Amino acid sequence: MVDWEVTAKTIFCDSVKDEVTIIVQGTGAAKCSGLQKYDNPGKETKKALKLKRRTAGKELKCLGPECPVIKQQRDTLMSEK
Repeated sequence: MVDWEVTAKTIFCDSVKDEVTIIVQGTGAAKCSGLQKYDNPGKETKKALKLKRRTAGKELKCLGPECPVIKQQRDTLMSEK
């Protein structure tokens, strides 16, 4: 059982080549700030992704709620006592 209500960690996400914050609640629910920004990107975000895609040489796309990085962070935090 965890003794905290919510925690957040900022990481560099290779899927979108940007920093995102992963938020994990004590109940085990997890979400990523990148989901709001990159899952359904607006005009400015699409431009930024296009420029980053040229540099990265690959398609950049948010993996959404099924992202393995979100799951890994959640599982790591929930396993700590």
